[in-house]
Order: sequence, then structure tokens, then C-alpha cells
Amino acid sequence: MTSPLLRAVTEFIDSQGGGEGYFPLPMTGAHVIRAFREVEANHSLYRPSLCVVVQGEKQFMVGDESLHYGTMQALVVSVDLPACGRIIAASPELPFLGVTVEFDPAVLRDVLNSIDDPPRISDRDGPAMFIADVEAALADCIVRLVGLAANPRAIPVLYPAILREIYYWLLTGPHGNDICRLALPETHLARVAKAIWLLRENFAQALPVERLASTAGMSLSSFHHHFKTLTSMSPLQFQKKLRLLEARRLLLSDAVTVTDAAYRVGYESTSQFSREYSRTFGVPPKRDSMNLRASEVEQASA
Repeated sequence: MTSPLLRAVTEFIDSQGGGEGYFPLPMTGAHVIRAFREVEANHSLYRPSLCVVVQGEKQFMVGDESLHYGTMQALVVSVDLPACGRIIAASPELPFLGVTVEFDPAVLRDVLNSIDDPPRISDRDGPAMFIADVEAALADCIVRLVGLAANPRAIPVLYPAILREIYYWLLTGPHGNDICRLALPETHLARVAKAIWLLRENFAQALPVERLASTAGMSLSSFHHHFKTLTSMSPLQFQKKLRLLEARRLLLSDAVTVTDAAYRVGYESTSQFSREYSRTFGVPPKRDSMNLRASEVEQASA
């Protein structure tokens, strides 16, 4: 029996011409995805978001951590994370289907303040990403969110209410204490997020870790501990991932050489750049960009 959410996502994709790939919803920070085959490795910067698997299975890898989630489960990401996602169960008969909705911390905070019996505020040490089951009430919200795409005039009125309802069920659910960390400004997560913002804005520069710790309002040792706990990476590893992701984007979208890309993202040595690029993406930069372009052509002609 087809679930209402699976039906809603499929109908929206078909209304956009069908096929597979990313399909933006007409709301900021929301999209759906369909894949008819397994996808080996999609390296990207994950925004704080709720990533629901409607059908299929996916693996999420960040730093030393690997998370596996499947049908009617969701990945919750609480800070910007350079990570890798793999679709590990998909076929033409049973395609992978997913819905992603980015978090709005200000709205989340407002919903938290409106709850009569809010979850206990937690500032425990724990990763900034976790897997949660999608309960019926939350699934119903997402069905209505996707369904709004068919009625654009209703979006300004109904979408804010649906978003608040999604946040309500998350905050009052089994992981409410963890969701609280995203809503409040003085948690360890929020402080580390300030340093991550600085890294994102200045990834090509040499940023002393002391400056990052100061931005987070932490001592050096405390900052190292909380950054590693939340992201599964050191600040230097995090910055390196940001540089390599941007270099990959440049090589794919701009007519730049490998040397140009390396220098533009902050590397002084092209050979070091190529080694670290190959270690991260599995192939040297020039070959990788050729493979990505060939893949784009293949998808466009499918």
C-alpha cells in the first residue's frame, strides 16, 4: 500500500517532468530527491536540516562517523557540515525518495518558547547529527508541505504554520532535548556554530585556532573538545573539507586549471592539493572534473 508521503513526493516530481535528481520545492530551503539507482558518494556541505527518507536507504559519513538510515527515518543535522552521502538502496521499481527541509533557528526558538511544557534544555556533549524515526504526526506535516507545491498562492499563509508544526513535533518528540540545542544561542552547539560560520566565510585564509575559540567564546582546550565532539573533525580538517568542496565546484563550473583551483581555495602547493583531493574524492582533480561533467551529460540526456 502506497503511503500518503510517498504518493505526495511522487506526484510532485512527476509534475516537474519526472526523472531523477533534485527537485526544489517552492519554499526556501526545501527540496525532494529521487534516484533510480545507488549513488556512490555525494560530497557536499550539509546545512542544518531535517532529511527524511521516504523510500530506500542512505548512508551519511562525516569525519570518522557513519550513520545509516532508511524508510521513514530522518537524518537531523544541527550545524553546517562538509559530509558525504550515499544512496545505498534504489532501483527503477523502488526508487530512493527523500525530502529535505532546512531549519530556521529563529522560528524553532519561537516555537520552543511557545510550548507550555518544553523539553529539558540539554547542553550535553553529542554529535551535531543523529537519526530519528519519523512518527505519523511529523509525516503528515511533510505530506502537507509537499502538497503545497500544487497551490503556490497558499504557501505564504500555510507554509509558516506547517513549519511551526514540524518544529513542534520535533521538539516534543524523543529527540526534543537535542533539537533544543539548535534553538538556543548559548549552547555549546550554538557557540561552535559561530566558529563554523567564520570558517565558511574565510576558508581560504589561514585562521588561527585561537581566533576560532575566541569567536566561540571558549577556551582553546574546550573549543577543541566540543568542535571534535559535534563535527567528528578537528577545525583544521573541517577547513580542509571546505576548501576541497569549493575547489571541486570551481573545477566543475569554471574554466580553471587544477593549479588555479588550488591557489584560489588557499593551497600553496599544487601537489599537496592533488594528494588531499585524491584522498577525499577517490580520484585526482582533473579526472574527477571530467567524470563529473560526463555524469551531468548522461543525466541530461536520460
